[in-house]
Amino acid sequence: MLTTLFKSPARVRELRDSCAGPLLEGFAYELCQIRYAEKTAREHIRAAEHFIYWIDRRAITLATLNDSYIDGFGRHLVHGCRCPGYRWRPWINLQNGARLFLRYLRGAGVVTSPVSAQMREEPVLLTAFQQWMEQQRRTTAATLQNYSRPIRDLLKSVGDPSRFDALKLRRFVLERSKQSGWGRAKTCTTAVRAFLRFLIAEGKCPIGLDASIPALAHWSLSSLPRYLQSEDVERVIASCDRATPIGRRDRAILLLLARLGFRAGDIVGLTLEDIDWQHAWIHVSGKGRRQTRFPMTQEVGDAIAAYLQDGRRWAFIDRLFLRSHAPFRALSSHSAVSSIVARAIRRAAVKCPSRGAAHVLRHSVASSMLRQGASLQEISVILRHRSTQTTEIYAKVNVNSLGMIIQPWPEVEPC
Repeated sequence: MLTTLFKSPARVRELRDSCAGPLLEGFAYELCQIRYAEKTAREHIRAAEHFIYWIDRRAITLATLNDSYIDGFGRHLVHGCRCPGYRWRPWINLQNGARLFLRYLRGAGVVTSPVSAQMREEPVLLTAFQQWMEQQRRTTAATLQNYSRPIRDLLKSVGDPSRFDALKLRRFVLERSKQSGWGRAKTCTTAVRAFLRFLIAEGKCPIGLDASIPALAHWSLSSLPRYLQSEDVERVIASCDRATPIGRRDRAILLLLARLGFRAGDIVGLTLEDIDWQHAWIHVSGKGRRQTRFPMTQEVGDAIAAYLQDGRRWAFIDRLFLRSHAPFRALSSHSAVSSIVARAIRRAAVKCPSRGAAHVLRHSVASSMLRQGASLQEISVILRHRSTQTTEIYAKVNVNSLGMIIQPWPEVEPC
């Protein structure tokens, strides 16, 4: 791959004949695999070459490398590099290239230093809990990531599970609930309760202690769904520039959200095999890994086809939607999808009624269907709600139907 990135045979020979020639060749191959631009890949290889020279001068072996050496290399660059043959370049680019090279060395098994020396060590109990939840309840990695923070804080503040009691657990949950909104507080209580059940199953805390975690007060149907009017949704979709790869990708994502009511997590999890072009179906693995298929409309199909034909970068990844800049990996989480929607809303000069821009489009689908005469049962099927009780919240946005049943306010004589 060095011959692909460097046109000069002398330069390729210089890199291959160096002490880390095979590693640089492998690093160049990986950079090409994840579709870095040739200029950027050459910069990263130059940074790796400089980093190797720097650690060699300090008699540091590759097997013992960790992130602290990347920080030391950064300080060396900031304070004025005097390495012969390496002219000055922006230090932050060189440090980033060295960090990518270290990541490659870890993946190739060259770096053998303990993981605890490279990153924060997770508590042993937290790691065991995550494995237990994955094996016993098939909990997804994203859910376990959400559970990790409150459990880590619990172990840090309370300590060993043998010291757990109802008073300490309630105090921890109540203090956390005051520092965040209802959604995050609910995640905390759910995570702590699941963690306690794991400890009970492992015999590490008294039976019944999970019942001491209070349920947060939240009244069903107490709020209104936030949504956009139909004309605003069309403006948001039209804000995407179809002449650019990013615009084609964003338009396909927006149509899936605004026409089919997809969740942001559905977008992240879509693969190339989920699109059945022959029968015009889109297969979705939703909450609880429930498999569902949706009819692919002509509009949605054309948008996805346009993105695949002239927008999606070539990469060894089966996910449908990828990042717009190298490294071309899959979208990291639902937050990435919400960021795409939020940018489109700003471009369209539309005011977003709430946080979670991607979910606003999902609410807009249900509200639009209701205004057009769809029943709550039909909306429940489209949104994949397990119960129609979840869908009942949309009944409050049907102003026309509510106006037909509203009772006049009785007149009261003034005192």
